Amino acid sequence: MTATATDRATTAPALPAPRGPLSAGVLAALTTPGRAAPPPADAAAADPYGEDLQLALYLLYELHYRGFADVAEDREWDPALMPLRQALEQRFLGALRADVPGGRTVDDAFGELLVEPTDHSGSVAHHLEHHGEAWQLREYAALRSLYHLKEADPHAWVIPRLRGRAKAGMVAIEYDEFGAGRAENIHAQLFADLMTDLGLETGYGHYLEAAPASALATVNMMSLFGLHRALRGALVGHFACVEVTSSPASRRLAAAMRRGGAGPAAAHFYDEHVEADAVHEQVVRREVIGGLLADEPHLEADVAFGADATVFLDDRLAAHLLGAWRDGHSALRQRRRQGERPTGAPTKAADAHVA
Repeated sequence: MTATATDRATTAPALPAPRGPLSAGVLAALTTPGRAAPPPADAAAADPYGEDLQLALYLLYELHYRGFADVAEDREWDPALMPLRQALEQRFLGALRADVPGGRTVDDAFGELLVEPTDHSGSVAHHLEHHGEAWQLREYAALRSLYHLKEADPHAWVIPRLRGRAKAGMVAIEYDEFGAGRAENIHAQLFADLMTDLGLETGYGHYLEAAPASALATVNMMSLFGLHRALRGALVGHFACVEVTSSPASRRLAAAMRRGGAGPAAAHFYDEHVEADAVHEQVVRREVIGGLLADEPHLEADVAFGADATVFLDDRLAAHLLGAWRDGHSALRQRRRQGERPTGAPTKAADAHVA
């Protein structure tokens, strides 16, 4: 049975407003028959971490997930969109390679991640655990929903590109992420339950408009790595970084949810990750990374790059969140409208916005 436009309007997210000429051009190309996408050369001059490029890339990537209510499903692999997407990817990936140290080994990258830092000034989890207010918990959940409501989906693309130990280990972890056969235990559903406890909307992509470029970049990187076979090592490095760092951060976030009175489902999401990811850490390091490098040792630098790029972009997002919160402002990207308040934020942040 073919889905109708009415069906899609109730299941796919709405298109956002543009944030510059690239995203405006992509939106026009997606919604106007015969409208050409912006020329690839336009991407070369764009800020690789800026609002316009990151939204344009997010829009094109999202066609591989749930799509958008006003966009035909057959646009997913429209060859007219591919030259611009490739140019946006090259601009973003080139910036990451320039900003993240190269030539590192897996031991270099993961040795640092396995040591608990003594300086917590840049840790969002530590801030929320000890100083976070209820509105900050809601903002954090709203922004992270762009990832967690598709949790494990970008990582699944690497499975057919692995073999042996690496594939078996990856599938074992993904099986847990997808609820071990029970729909109510899928981690994306657990996060939706967390959002309900926090009084947030649970619709997929609902908070896209509120998300600044630093939040979009963390999601775009996963899609970039997942959609390219040549970046399979980077995807494994990213995935391993998430699993290695998840358990201690989740312990802090579970405590933050309890301290903030968020509700049992909110705490349960992070409690689940404390236990599961402690096990996943061992599997991903020994079987997924170990198996991949046993088969393809030349990918070691790519694995390290994937982990380091994850830390780099997570640090940029953390700097944005903590910078706004410590100044008493909302971290959500807002458009100035009379009387509008950012979701979950206090009155004094009603006019805050990130351009």
